[in-house]
Amino acid sequence: MADILIIGGGIAGASAAYELAASGSVILLERESQCGYHSTGRSAASFTENYGGVVIRRLALASRAFLESPPEAFCDFPLLSPRGMITVARADQLELLRAELELARTLVPSITTLDVEAAIAQVPVLRRDYLAGAIIEPHCMDLDVHGIHQGFLRGAKSRGAKLIMNAGVETIDRVGDAWRVGTTAGNFFARIIVNAAGAWADRIAVQAGVRPLGLVPKRRTAFHVPAPPGQDIGAWPMVNDVADEFYFKPDAGQLFVSPADATPVEPMDAYPEDLDVAVGVERLERATTIQVGRVSRSWAGLRTFAPDAAPVVGFDSGVAGFFWLAGQGGYGIKTSPALARACFSLIHEAALPDDLLALGITAAELSPGRFRDAIPLELTS
Repeated sequence: MADILIIGGGIAGASAAYELAASGSVILLERESQCGYHSTGRSAASFTENYGGVVIRRLALASRAFLESPPEAFCDFPLLSPRGMITVARADQLELLRAELELARTLVPSITTLDVEAAIAQVPVLRRDYLAGAIIEPHCMDLDVHGIHQGFLRGAKSRGAKLIMNAGVETIDRVGDAWRVGTTAGNFFARIIVNAAGAWADRIAVQAGVRPLGLVPKRRTAFHVPAPPGQDIGAWPMVNDVADEFYFKPDAGQLFVSPADATPVEPMDAYPEDLDVAVGVERLERATTIQVGRVSRSWAGLRTFAPDAAPVVGFDSGVAGFFWLAGQGGYGIKTSPALARACFSLIHEAALPDDLLALGITAAELSPGRFRDAIPLELTS
């Protein structure tokens, strides 16, 4: 019997396994043939401290040191590379941009205004008749998502964790003081379950007799278009609309574009909808001089949100030994080092790490108890 059984091998489960395996026996179960298939592997791969709610931004701040200087043997290459991010606004969005700058600078003082000509100098395809204002986050970075995810998985295995693929959960019940999890790969036993099942986290809870929290998977669409002819896009910063209507950035010699959609869906293997791709193309062409002749590739992933859009990390107050690690809302990569350490501390009944506390992050604002009794146990599938 293991000390801890983690359900889900995406970034949340992988990073938790890495931390928890340092002090006990860990089994990680993944329903697919590879970890990170549904969300982690479909990420936009950007590290920004100025995107997401306040809790997310603080968790990103608390994760930067790990991502900048990971432990020896975690990886053989940098996990972050310079990118920068410009947040743009039309004339009708200038008040929103001013509010965004005010909020951003409370946590990231390096964010400053950028005049229109300077923004166009950095991204020459931006339209002068569209752009009315901009701010820049100079220390936004590109993330090596695969490197981070694999580093956590390798590290977890080197610390003794067992990773079991093709282990879809079929049953969860109690045997004495232990959990028994029946899967397509056999039965597994542990004292504690960590529910890191992403879009399926509420369904896993119901299988365990735990009241769900009302987590909502939302589809996010992305696509590649060829780089504009004659343009060297490699050094362009990421461009983000202040109202979250679109974003784009260089990626593998092409432009990565998203309409920043957030369509509630059932847990599934998400696929892009043609309409969402068309919306993204229209918004890109409206804001830039790019005329999209073809879309090279499109895809979609799931971003799962709690009702207040903050992550859920902590023991369930109604069922002993059931620990939530869910609701990262698409920000799981950049917050994974901090959330994994929070997971370790809370499972071992300790206070949150000092650096998280210093940033104003509290166990209460992560706790699943903030949603207790919100959703009936009989969750429809």
